[in-house]
Amino acid sequence: MQLSELPDLAHNRPAPLHWVATATAMAGVVALAGLLQPGGATASPAAGPSISSSAPPRAAHLPAPDAATFPFPLECGSVGSVVTAKASGDLDGDGNPETVAAVRCDSGTGAPPNAVYVLNRDRSGKPRVVATLLGVAARETVGKGFTVQHGAVYATLLGYSSQNVPTCCPDVRQKVSWAWRNGAFVRSEQGDDKSV
Repeated sequence: MQLSELPDLAHNRPAPLHWVATATAMAGVVALAGLLQPGGATASPAAGPSISSSAPPRAAHLPAPDAATFPFPLECGSVGSVVTAKASGDLDGDGNPETVAAVRCDSGTGAPPNAVYVLNRDRSGKPRVVATLLGVAARETVGKGFTVQHGAVYATLLGYSSQNVPTCCPDVRQKVSWAWRNGAFVRSEQGDDKSV
């Protein structure tokens, strides 16, 4: 440790007088700030959380969104899309039912793109997609047994064991479910893959 050649200065050793002076100066600054508020400013106790007036609160107990008339975001070109299966139920525990829809491009041949979407309502009551449970890239199709039970979505998915299997002929069947956990839908397998 190197010692300073300068004499000890009084401000290097705070005395009680220094603390009193600092506290007095801070009190003066706070008092001055209180006097210099903009005109008309008032304070009132908060009444708890509030919702912006531009977005009304979501009404309770709305019917499940109608999948038959909803414009899903599935890219199908000129052929459009068709809902092949749908089910409704309260998936997130808020008291309002969601609609889960299996949707595919309306093509009569091959294995058109398929997806599974969850519809909910926004605060104004308008239906909207809140989740995609099964995307087109998965190359899976929803089979029979598409239901919502006990707050979860259950489905049998038809897929392919390899890229070499023709798209017309899925050779794998798998039972899965999706449940809302910690702010997201979590997919679980309900059994082993089976050949079709």
